[in-house]
Amino acid sequence: MGLANTENTGQQSTSGQQNSLNRGLKARHLTMISIGGSIGTGLFLASGASISEAGPGGALLAYGLIGLMVYFLMTSLGEMATYLPVSGSFSTYASRYVDPAFGFAMGWNYWYNWAITLAFELSASAMLMKYWFPHSPAVLWSAIFLVIILGINLLSVKAYGESEFWFSLIKVVTVVVFLVVGIAMIFGIIGGHSVGFKNFTIKDAPFHNGFLGVLSIFIVAGFSFQGTELVGVAAGETDNPEKNVPKAIKQVFWRILLFYVLAIFVIGLLIPFTDSRLMHGDVAVSPFTLVFEKLGVAFAASVMNAVILTSVLSAGNSGTYASTRMLYTLAVEGKAPKFLAKINKRGVPIYALIATLLVGSLACLSSFFGDGQVYTWLLNLSGLSGFIAWLGIAISHYRFRRAFVAQGKDLNELPYRAKLFPLGPILAFLACMFIVLAQNYQAFTGKVIDWQGIIVSYIGIPVFLAVWLGYKFIKKTKVVPLKEVDLSRE
Repeated sequence: MGLANTENTGQQSTSGQQNSLNRGLKARHLTMISIGGSIGTGLFLASGASISEAGPGGALLAYGLIGLMVYFLMTSLGEMATYLPVSGSFSTYASRYVDPAFGFAMGWNYWYNWAITLAFELSASAMLMKYWFPHSPAVLWSAIFLVIILGINLLSVKAYGESEFWFSLIKVVTVVVFLVVGIAMIFGIIGGHSVGFKNFTIKDAPFHNGFLGVLSIFIVAGFSFQGTELVGVAAGETDNPEKNVPKAIKQVFWRILLFYVLAIFVIGLLIPFTDSRLMHGDVAVSPFTLVFEKLGVAFAASVMNAVILTSVLSAGNSGTYASTRMLYTLAVEGKAPKFLAKINKRGVPIYALIATLLVGSLACLSSFFGDGQVYTWLLNLSGLSGFIAWLGIAISHYRFRRAFVAQGKDLNELPYRAKLFPLGPILAFLACMFIVLAQNYQAFTGKVIDWQGIIVSYIGIPVFLAVWLGYKFIKKTKVVPLKEVDLSRE
């Protein structure tokens, strides 16, 4: 495929025009990109509502199960990304190992997902700035942060990696400090007396609302972990991907265990799930803020607002990078206009970047005018996109490994091998499909079926299917037979 030549040569054309992306990401960049992908508002804000809804035990179980699913997905992605490190990973793998039409739909789905996520992050950053500057225009802050994100992504992939390294480091330090302080408070080392496990036993804790409570948090947790797959996109611009990608993948499980499961455990011990403040999802009553305030830390809310702001900027930065590289790959493979494949002297797909930021900024502007209905629908349309990408990873890996064996290749040729195949991708697929189908189960369980709620929640499914089957019909593509799957590393 044309993509492989563009990715792997790393050379300049005879005219002096660069024709490849740069492998400028180091091991530390890749590790922090994968860490940053999983730490965000889902942990800093939504974790409190999760504990309130399902109790501390229910939240722990839900996040733990989702963490296991994400681990399987990342090992599946890791196996493919070390074998064929390309920036359009999901689209390229789906095209090669499943069906070109499936790859087409996967690529555009993922691009749209992050382009609209950029709009959400720009709006969120404006709201966060209003915490300090309540009378300032939101459009102003969105524009400022858009320029910052543009500047970072225009410089080089190394500039993106470096900025993401520091954004993620702020989040990591915050969580580590929180865990150390929280554990010390639990045992009464600081902050007064020991709280013990009493908050795990009040009322119907630890599993508040039983199975339905866990189910509702299962879905929230799934959204919280979206972004961990960014390591697959970054693999195409990583030096020594055979060594660095597996290193980042192997840390996924422990990162999830430490940052999510342990953080929720600490919050559940220190703050009773009956505390009404947990339900608000506001910076001033973030569970992190509540714990720091309980310790007597001045300006706890301002500190957490700053941390969450860096988290939002990190998500917008990463979203811009991921969607730009996906659009570039689609253009190289002939699935998007060719001009979007142009790369500047710094190895940045300049037109793909501009197109992505243009769509994201226009979507963001729609949130500031009228009642924001257009913006709401755009967000709803992207709601399932991340899960569809995960489903695609599981399907592509299953087909990749089966084709590898069917063509008589030795598994020892794989630079990194996912554990528990085929159980891993199968379990990940089933868990992800369950989330997709059950995300708004409440719409079906009332006395009257909530048709509007169903349309809002599931609109992404028919749109994805329409793009997939439409391309399949026009191009007359077929599922690639296992013995004909392209397993070359170029």
